[in-house]
Amino acid sequence: MNIENQVLGLIKLSEYIKEYLTKNPEDDNETDTEFELLLKRSEIENPWFTIDNQKFALNEWTNLLTEDNINNWIRNYSVSKVSKRVGLILAGNIPLVGFHDVISVVLSGHIPLIKLSSKDKLMVPFLLKKWNEFSGGAVQFEFVERLENFDAVIATGSNNTARYLEYYFKNHLSIIRKNRTSAAVLKGDETPEELQLLAEDIFRYFGLGCRNVTRVFIPEDFVIDRLFESFVGFKDIINHHKYANNYDYNRAVYLLNRDLFWDNNFVMLKEDDKLFSPLSVINFSRYSSLDEVKSFIAENEEDIQCIVAKEELGLDSIPFGEAQHPSLDTYADNVDTMKFLEVV
Repeated sequence: MNIENQVLGLIKLSEYIKEYLTKNPEDDNETDTEFELLLKRSEIENPWFTIDNQKFALNEWTNLLTEDNINNWIRNYSVSKVSKRVGLILAGNIPLVGFHDVISVVLSGHIPLIKLSSKDKLMVPFLLKKWNEFSGGAVQFEFVERLENFDAVIATGSNNTARYLEYYFKNHLSIIRKNRTSAAVLKGDETPEELQLLAEDIFRYFGLGCRNVTRVFIPEDFVIDRLFESFVGFKDIINHHKYANNYDYNRAVYLLNRDLFWDNNFVMLKEDDKLFSPLSVINFSRYSSLDEVKSFIAENEEDIQCIVAKEELGLDSIPFGEAQHPSLDTYADNVDTMKFLEVV
């Protein structure tokens, strides 16, 4: 019965969020004010969490948390008959990035012990409180500063942090996630509309997510100006002071080092074989054979979250514009969280 109430509560939570996102700006009831204040406080505490990006993330969850989506997802897994305590060390690079882990633990029949990221400490507690209310108290969770008395752990951090976490939790069931990023492969005949969708994959959340594209493979004869033309819709990103600071710093470094780069005054393109690029920079390389690209992907598989490309290239990829629209059964680091929770 608990799982039924939890699912019903999630659906109601989705409807509650959607009602806020679609409200008339002139409406001023207490619920809307509460939500609006929360978004403003989150942006003040973490300027990367603009209200626009928070609303984008919330809207994604309303699209995901439908009755059909939830039931189609969880029917593939079993619910534990004995509730275990699962520690969660959440990331905070983009809004609500850890919410999927929280939902997974609860719907698996377990109790999440949540250590929030200092960068994202307001929205998750708010949504969990609402979910519990809509579920009639069927959602158990705890917020902790230090993980103790747990049966398993799911932790996300940088590569350096991950090494420490792997050692610290070596005697526990665990998923330890590291840095990942995403790449795009262009065939060369992409339409302007497709390239504009690629821009969404690059710039959404300022490029801070593991599903953001930081490396682009282009054919040898591809005209690089086509990329800059597709980026124009995101030109206002330079008005964000933290992004602008990164742009100014990286540009200054390249100029001092006399590096070759292309610049359109809000993002730089640099011919570089590295998968990861600094914020405000997109690495690109030209390929003569698709086999070169496939070799790179295979060699860097552990660092790649997803590949964006046309289906006809025959890669394990997603369409342009879909990087920031993962489904409920899309898992970070491609490790099935729900399967892991079945054996806790």
